[in-house]
Amino acid sequence: MIALGIEGSANKLGVGIVREDGTILSNVRHTYITPPGTGFLPKETAEHHRKHILRLVNEALVESGLSGDALDCVCYTKGPGMGGPLRVCAVVARILAQLWRKPLIGVNHCVAHIEMGRVVTGAADPVVLYVSGGNTQVISYSQNRYRIFGETIDIAVGNCLDRFARLVNLSNDPSPGYNIEQSAKGGTRYIELPYAVKGMDVSFAGILSNIEDVARQRLAAGECTVEDLC
Repeated sequence: MIALGIEGSANKLGVGIVREDGTILSNVRHTYITPPGTGFLPKETAEHHRKHILRLVNEALVESGLSGDALDCVCYTKGPGMGGPLRVCAVVARILAQLWRKPLIGVNHCVAHIEMGRVVTGAADPVVLYVSGGNTQVISYSQNRYRIFGETIDIAVGNCLDRFARLVNLSNDPSPGYNIEQSAKGGTRYIELPYAVKGMDVSFAGILSNIEDVARQRLAAGECTVEDLC
């Protein structure tokens, strides 16, 4: 089986073609980059996806050397994610499926991350730490479905990193988390921050609130650098 998949649940838009065994035939992407210190809004992100998605579909087909007739199905992210960008991808996927007369399959974004990891690692029954911009969960498979055994009780760790990056004006290109990691390599002071673990659950709102205060006060006083905070 060969599937074409469209993912655009946030600011990254991707079109890939993959075989059932996990062989990637094409994987083209384009990211909506906003200025440092800013985030991305649903309307502008949807406009970005609308502008680039047809080009990416064509590039994916060219890279794979296949035509629409050679595909067995068309897949798209049905959620969770940002409504506007998801809608753009769903409409395009639906049209392609109708044009090529192929089955249309909506995919849960979270489950896709886990299944992709299983294919790459060959793990049969993993316990998964799933972290992203909108999710922080400990997940495993039980009784024919994925079960959440622990999760954030407020904001996701990815959202925490994104908001911190905006606070200190780090770029979104290629991603806030990557730029935080690279900036941290230049730090010379360790700054202790609070965090909370409650059984199998975690909390990141407190660490974000604390670092917002620390950043404003200590940076203004010259007591630390952005690299130290990272």
